[in-house]
Amino acid sequence: MTTAAAERQEAGYRLLDSEFTQFQGLLYRLAGISLSPAKKALVCGRLAKRIKHHRLDSYGDYFQLLTSGREPQELQIAIDLLTTNETYFFREPKHFEFLRSRILPARRPGSAFRVWSAACSSGEEPYSIAMLLADCLREAPWEIVASDISTRVLERARNGHYAMERAEHIPQEYLRTFCLKGVGRQEGTFMIDKRLRSKIDFRQVNLNEQLPRLGEFDVVFLRNVMIYFDVETKRKVVQRLMAAIKPGGHLLIGHSESLNGVNDELQVVAPSIYRKP
Repeated sequence: MTTAAAERQEAGYRLLDSEFTQFQGLLYRLAGISLSPAKKALVCGRLAKRIKHHRLDSYGDYFQLLTSGREPQELQIAIDLLTTNETYFFREPKHFEFLRSRILPARRPGSAFRVWSAACSSGEEPYSIAMLLADCLREAPWEIVASDISTRVLERARNGHYAMERAEHIPQEYLRTFCLKGVGRQEGTFMIDKRLRSKIDFRQVNLNEQLPRLGEFDVVFLRNVMIYFDVETKRKVVQRLMAAIKPGGHLLIGHSESLNGVNDELQVVAPSIYRKP
């Protein structure tokens, strides 16, 4: 018996350090995400069912399946499982207040006001933006592009169907105006009104690759995703996004994030809020 096999047998097919290192490298190459050693339990838990599904003997066998090229769909499933992040409606409300009170009053009339939610997860962020734009702009034209690397969360986002507990941070007026309460078998849930859902263009986009042509935006939300990138990946991602921001447009990042040492072209307007000259 080889040393590796003996180690695996002793571990009871748990995720070995050598196997975790392989998944760290894979996720970094594909998505630019750096998994810290503290994420080992997350990788172990989220991939365990896939190993069982394929009747494999180890995480190493699953890694070989992912990198063999035989099952490209399985590779996307693994990415989905490892990149899903927590979000909620109107998260970090100061950004929405800044959009309402500072950015929208200064917009140029005539052309459509365009926003990109660049790491939209299951849709709470773009739908929050949509509620605010529908409220503030009324009949003036506006557009939202919402993207994520995960096809699984994008499917949930397109459906716009959530458990009622997710409505906790939605203003009551918006809840009445833009959300439909579930009845019967759908009791305990709510759905975003079709008028808003139809205004959002959901797309799969990998920020770690060359970006598709999406046009220019007045505001780009890139919140609570760069915490998973190393400095060099942050630089590349922000540089790509800058090309999609209109002159005078804004980039909003998470309150716990900063562009210090990442980009010196964008002007700091307030903590986590930047403006393109």
